[in-house]
Amino acid sequence: MERERFSDQLERWLKSEDQKTVRNLGAVFGEKSFAVTVLLLMFVPAIPAPTGGVTHVFELITVILGAEMILGARTIWLPARWRDRELGETLTAKAIPFIARTIRWFERFSRPRLASLYEQRWFMRVLGVIVVALAVGAAVAPPFSGLDTLPALGAVIVALSVILSDMLLLAIGLVIGTGGVVLIVTIGAAIAKLITDAL
Repeated sequence: MERERFSDQLERWLKSEDQKTVRNLGAVFGEKSFAVTVLLLMFVPAIPAPTGGVTHVFELITVILGAEMILGARTIWLPARWRDRELGETLTAKAIPFIARTIRWFERFSRPRLASLYEQRWFMRVLGVIVVALAVGAAVAPPFSGLDTLPALGAVIVALSVILSDMLLLAIGLVIGTGGVVLIVTIGAAIAKLITDAL
């Protein structure tokens, strides 16, 4: 019997009467809940559009989730006000369906590659380090520069690699995310030099 696609699971959850909270995500997606939550949170800063600074909250939560992955946590812990807060109609009715369509595109080309690694605790800890690094990279990007897009997109693809157990996606996410962080550091250093020279 063919396994149900993750995009179909996500859409079914969206159409259900369950509360759309991080707590409920954990209950529905189990051990994949860390990756699913990171994917949803970092998808917003990965979109090259003005967000009014709300993405910093998502990046902060992602850093916390990554730290929990590093510590080997099996279930998500967040303050109750974040864990039980509704994701909101804008996200669930518009953003997540778009995310589901994007995931479906990836699913057409993805297949399990070195899937056994994703079952190793040490490997998930390493992925936690990567998630933290990419979330921090997105957070420190200059405001309104759009430079947070690449590290955020890298984090999204890394999370998707966990969900689909595909090492190729992990490699793609690392290349995109690392390239974005290097770009942020390079441009940030250039801006700092200009300011220093002007003074």
